[in-house]
Amino acid sequence: MRFAISALLGVSAMLAPFAAWAQSADVEATITDVSTAQLTISLDDGKVYQAPSEFNFEGLESGVKVLVFYTEVEGKRMINDLELIN
Repeated sequence: MRFAISALLGVSAMLAPFAAWAQSADVEATITDVSTAQLTISLDDGKVYQAPSEFNFEGLESGVKVLVFYTEVEGKRMINDLELIN
């Protein structure tokens, strides 16, 4: 029993850094550029955010304030969700 618990704790300790990488972050900013061809949105924070292929760009244009929820994958900020801010 002790061995099983020790093994589980060991495995969870090894996998903990991977869980940290998968966490989502968010940013509130204003759109500076929208590229539907490249599926990207640039914000006034100087970063470019990659949208998934099924992303709806309706209503998104330069000057619109948004709240973007994203996950960083291989150096790219991948959009998980986006909300317009009034």
